[in-house]
Amino acid sequence: MNYDTTLFREDLDALHISLTEKQIEQFLRYYELLIQWNEVMNLTAITDYEEVMKKHFIDSLSLIKAYDLNREVSLIDVGTGAGFPGLALKIAFPNLQVTLLDSLNKRIGFLQNVIDDLELEGIVAIHGRAEDYAKKGMLREQFDLCVSRAVANLTTLSEYCLPFVKIGGQFISYKSEKIAEEQIQAKAAINVLGGNVAEEISLTLPHSDIYRNLFVINKVKETPKKYPRKAGLPSKEPIT
Repeated sequence: MNYDTTLFREDLDALHISLTEKQIEQFLRYYELLIQWNEVMNLTAITDYEEVMKKHFIDSLSLIKAYDLNREVSLIDVGTGAGFPGLALKIAFPNLQVTLLDSLNKRIGFLQNVIDDLELEGIVAIHGRAEDYAKKGMLREQFDLCVSRAVANLTTLSEYCLPFVKIGGQFISYKSEKIAEEQIQAKAAINVLGGNVAEEISLTLPHSDIYRNLFVINKVKETPKKYPRKAGLPSKEPIT
């Protein structure tokens, strides 16, 4: 099937991202596989071609506004779902060493299929929960960067994500709304978890009025051993 990539290319230009024709083709193939698998399992409510390119792919790549992705860094995407943002970032920035973590094994099957189909290297898809893999001896404090587009408040997300980040690394949360109140509530938890609020980057996706917020947290000291707590507690009893 032939796809019109004009808008996608214009959006990439607006983000100052330069892709090869092969990378463009990989994104198109990713879209095709997403739609195919979405017919038998719930991966995304957004299926229109232009909307997926903008609201999933370009949105994922908007991280470039907050982080230099052209370096060789290790990245973990917690609660990756259908691979946003981690898999999209890997396609656009092959130098990244990417770990995709999700608690639903069917999603991992989809992600592995895309990875194999696109012949991507330096990326792994892991089935598991953040609170298990963030333990000592697993993936704790192994990554330069942790990202998440998961729908959870910043306090809860920080407890799941900051334990994965090395001291000197960063956790960046993608948000689709202004989070002033959420940010205030999360500040104490972020400090307890070894983080320090660095900046909040507001933007609209290129050639749209779609608002996005990239919330950047620096990891300044080790996360206390007791975090993250067991499943459910970070959302039921947030750190205050």
